[in-house]
Amino acid sequence: MLVSVVIPTLNEEKNIGTVVRDTADFLNKRRYDYEIIIVDGYSADKTVEIAKKHGAKIIFDDKGKGSALKKGMNHAKGSIVITMDADCSHTAKEMGLLIEGIEAGFDVCMGSRFLQGGGTADMPFYRRLGNKFFVRLVNLFWKTKYSDLCYGYRSFSKKGVKLLETESEGFGIEAEIAIKAAKSKLRILEVPSFEKARNSGAGKLRTFRDGWVILKTILKEVGG
Repeated sequence: MLVSVVIPTLNEEKNIGTVVRDTADFLNKRRYDYEIIIVDGYSADKTVEIAKKHGAKIIFDDKGKGSALKKGMNHAKGSIVITMDADCSHTAKEMGLLIEGIEAGFDVCMGSRFLQGGGTADMPFYRRLGNKFFVRLVNLFWKTKYSDLCYGYRSFSKKGVKLLETESEGFGIEAEIAIKAAKSKLRILEVPSFEKARNSGAGKLRTFRDGWVILKTILKEVGG
C-alpha cells in the first residue's frame, strides 16, 4: 500500500525540513511505502531546496492553498492520500489514525480539534467563534455532525479524491471538501487531532478576509 502525503508550501524553509523528516520517520517505522509531495507556490527562500534534500517530490502551483491541494492530490499515486500543513502544527504520529480510518473503509478521514483527545494551541477566540459558526452552518444545511471544519489534516481514499472535484483555489478548500464529501455520500470519519502552534514564520491565513472566502464557499454550495 502506497501512502501519498501532500503538503502545500510557501516560504517555509524553517519548518519544512522538520515536517518532511518527521513524516518520513513515522511512515518508515510503520513500514508503509510512501511519497511526500510538496506543492510549492514558488517560494523565495530555500523551501524547495530543503524539501528535495529530505527526499520530497516537488511540483508547483501559485494560485492558492486550494489549488495546490487539488493539484497535489491529483498528482498522488497512493491508495491513501494525506494532506497536512507545512508549519509543524500537525504531528506526524497522528497519521496512524488517518491511515487506519481509510483502511477501515472510510473515504474521508478528517482531523478534528474539537473531539475528545484533540485540541489547539493556535486558535484565538475570534477564529474559534468563526469556526464554530461555519460548523453549525454546514451541519444545518447538510444534516452532518461535524465538530470541526477549517482544518487541513485529513486523509482520503482514491475514490474520495476522484469524487470530490473541488473548485476552491484558496482557504475555502477545507469547507468545500467537507461539504462535497457529504453531498457525494462518501463515508466520513472524524478523528481527534491536536494542532500545535506554528513553529516559525507568519501564517498565511488572514482571519476576516479568508473567513469571508469560507462563507462564500458555503453559500455557493447551498445554491449549487
